[in-house]
Amino acid sequence: MDPFRPETGAGPGTDLLARLRLALATALRARDTIAVSALRSALGAIGNAEAVEPGAAAPAGLGRPADPGSPHVAGAVAGLGAAEVARRSLSAAQIEQIVRAEAAEREDAARGYERAGRADPADRLRREAQLLLAVLVDDDRPAGDGPDRTG
Repeated sequence: MDPFRPETGAGPGTDLLARLRLALATALRARDTIAVSALRSALGAIGNAEAVEPGAAAPAGLGRPADPGSPHVAGAVAGLGAAEVARRSLSAAQIEQIVRAEAAEREDAARGYERAGRADPADRLRREAQLLLAVLVDDDRPAGDGPDRTG
């Protein structure tokens, strides 16, 4: 199993978010803890970017005119899903920027570990960064042509 190429059908037209999720599923099946860590972190960062800012709280005791809100809690909304808000929709370029920033953070931390004389954590972080950058690449290369991941 190759986390750089999650499925054989994942081609240039495949959405980046879908490729990240497929790579995570492949890494989980392969029990590749380094890949799982990097991919979950990137997907979490994307999820955080999709979150909307909480709106200003309504003044206590004021419901909408047609909806008095909750009789028990001032300013509360009532009903299933009444407080739900749609998440932000990110473009492919924004998602790519987030993944690149995640990889850059790992490279920066790896340099810090190397300066401190700690090669093992630096190697792990570099591998995570390589994996994230490899998922960004359109999968039009043959299987196995990714960076060396032995180690």
